[in-house]
Amino acid sequence: MNTVRTTDEESAGARKVAVVTGAGSGIGRAVAVELLTAGWAVALAGRRPEPLAETAAAAPAGGGTALTVRADVSRPEDVAALFGAVRDRFGRLDLLFNNAGTFGPGGVPVEDLPYEAWRHVVDTNLNGAFLCAQAAYRQMKEQDPRGGRIINNGSISAHTPRPHSVAYTATKHALTGLTKSLSLDGRPYGIAVGQIDIGNAATEMTAGMRTGALQANGETAPEPVMDVADVARTVRHMAELPLEANVQFATVMATAMPYVGRG
Repeated sequence: MNTVRTTDEESAGARKVAVVTGAGSGIGRAVAVELLTAGWAVALAGRRPEPLAETAAAAPAGGGTALTVRADVSRPEDVAALFGAVRDRFGRLDLLFNNAGTFGPGGVPVEDLPYEAWRHVVDTNLNGAFLCAQAAYRQMKEQDPRGGRIINNGSISAHTPRPHSVAYTATKHALTGLTKSLSLDGRPYGIAVGQIDIGNAATEMTAGMRTGALQANGETAPEPVMDVADVARTVRHMAELPLEANVQFATVMATAMPYVGRG
């Protein structure tokens, strides 16, 4: 069931409109709250309604309009319903933050990874990103004024993998190809596409890094993390550029994390 929280109903149509997938926690929640605080109308998408409602409630009063939509991005029918709800409620779409993703089973060697686990990661991280981008692209191409922006949540793993992360790493590498192809195909229609690669933002997903993460040399060592709010501000900066300008790729990471030269 979709729910709406509005603070200024009559002016909502003049606001920029965004879809944030995986908005119930972590980076998705931080970005959604940042955009709502800045006055955007934001559709919060995720598999569980309760966390989406918590995200909407976390934004300060006087900000933007929140629409919560239960959606599993790996299901084409859910994606179609999500973007249909956005079109019906707001009339247009200015931004898709393709954020929904899963790491899959942690610490499982490639020879032991069940196919079902591999498929789940691919369906969520890659197929889900494609389905949402395709739906956003169709709407942005046909709306008036035409155009919009898609920002894909890549990862440091889109460049350099961690041990025992074959499904996650493969999908994030593929996401880079998706970003480049969408960026090229969107040019004639004013659709700008970029990617943010994030390293060690402090979320539920990275909670264990402070106590110890497996390194390429087989050792386990704690890693520094950064405030997820810094990621959200970066996404907002990318989102609020004029469509004539685009951040094609951005890397935002904890300064001292073992990335440059790791492995």
